[in-house]
Amino acid sequence: MSFFAILLALVLEQARPLNAVNWIYTTVAHWVAWVARTFDAGVRHQAWITWGITVIGPALLTMAVHWLLEFGLGWLFAVVWNVALLYVTLGFRQFSHHFTAIREALEDGDETKARELLAEWQQVQVGHIPRSEIVRHVIEYSMIAAHRHVFGVFFWYAILSIIGLGPVGAVVYRLTELAQRRWQEPTEDGSVVSEALQSVASRAWQAMDWLPSRMTALGFAIVGSFEDAMDGWRNHAQNFPNDNDGVILAATAGAINIRLGGAPLQAPNDDLETNDTAGASSTPGRTPEVAHFAQVVGLVWRTVIMWLVLVALLTMANLVG
Repeated sequence: MSFFAILLALVLEQARPLNAVNWIYTTVAHWVAWVARTFDAGVRHQAWITWGITVIGPALLTMAVHWLLEFGLGWLFAVVWNVALLYVTLGFRQFSHHFTAIREALEDGDETKARELLAEWQQVQVGHIPRSEIVRHVIEYSMIAAHRHVFGVFFWYAILSIIGLGPVGAVVYRLTELAQRRWQEPTEDGSVVSEALQSVASRAWQAMDWLPSRMTALGFAIVGSFEDAMDGWRNHAQNFPNDNDGVILAATAGAINIRLGGAPLQAPNDDLETNDTAGASSTPGRTPEVAHFAQVVGLVWRTVIMWLVLVALLTMANLVG
């Protein structure tokens, strides 16, 4: 079931992608905000309860629906439910339109527009960074987005499908990422969640993403330059501020021989003149150019195909066995 559900969800998402703003994402965002507003008491044990209600509650609900469909109406209805869940949790189109728009602006020679699009996408200041830095940041953001929207969901759904809990894996992963991201930002009324809840959400996300990020990096190494990707993983992952993201970006840099890492972009309220970039360093490799976008796209799709083939083989082995 897992192979066909993933394949159908990817095909459907390519043919009819969800809009960036839709009632499903809006409802989930309101749910995350409401739970924090209602249950956040500013103490650690309560923070874990709040996180559990936010993430585990919906995951158990989706699993209950899965079982009701499978045992009440048949496995085909359960497959349809799995495809629907993966359609809203997994997919390139949730971020690829930003990548495409910036690439087209750079190909047209409109660097000003590319900077504006990058700033709008990530809600950061870009200043007057050069063309190569625009490309570098777009590649970094896109690879992390590909991991979080595709490979991370793919991993947890496929792994937990072995014990019949695939929907739980997909939903928990996406909600864990969404909660830690939303709770780091002020709400619409300017309030923020407690430091305890922010800390719990961050720890949960780091734990949930630890293994998927390394499997994504391994996939990039296998379909790219394996030796260089593994060398980057071992020696340059620490160049990036986030451990899990660093593994992915260092492996990407080695897999296609491109320089990644360096000074970060800044939040809108930061002072460009006083930003501290001390210690920022880059991986070895070629200076990022627009032509590298095609290599990045190829790397991602080859990895998708590789994991799909692996899941298909495991499914066939399970059926034969």
